[in-house]
Amino acid sequence: MAWLRSRGVELADIARIVYDLYRPKDPQLTLADCLESVERVVSKREAQFAILTGIALDVLAERGQLPEPLRQAIRQDDPLYGVDEVLALAITNVYGSIGLTNFGYLDKQKLGVIGRLNGKGNGVHTFLDDLVAGIAAAASARLAHQLEDGLLAAAGSG
Repeated sequence: MAWLRSRGVELADIARIVYDLYRPKDPQLTLADCLESVERVVSKREAQFAILTGIALDVLAERGQLPEPLRQAIRQDDPLYGVDEVLALAITNVYGSIGLTNFGYLDKQKLGVIGRLNGKGNGVHTFLDDLVAGIAAAASARLAHQLEDGLLAAAGSG
């Protein structure tokens, strides 16, 4: 959490994205539900390692401490450099294919803090914007699984 915060991202920022993404599917959804889901996603060791790795690479590129041509590819967020998306997919894949679909949507739409991170001139966030999208996509997928589990349980009891 401290590494995310040091780069200008709060879990509440990610929860807001989850809320905006998933609220149309669940009118009962609250921001607190979304924040809990985000917290559950980032509590997973797999997610933590992806976040730490991505932020470290962004910081090293920002400081000019990566070799070329890698440094320039990360600094410019080169469209042919897809490792940032692949790292974020390690987070989304924990919750299945719906996480992948959510990620694709967020990667294109750049909702909330993702759009701010993707902006030029505010540091290198090549990995971080995708990691935030990955966390939000996974948290939303987690909520979808919970909703589906509830519906299946209700259907089985009737």
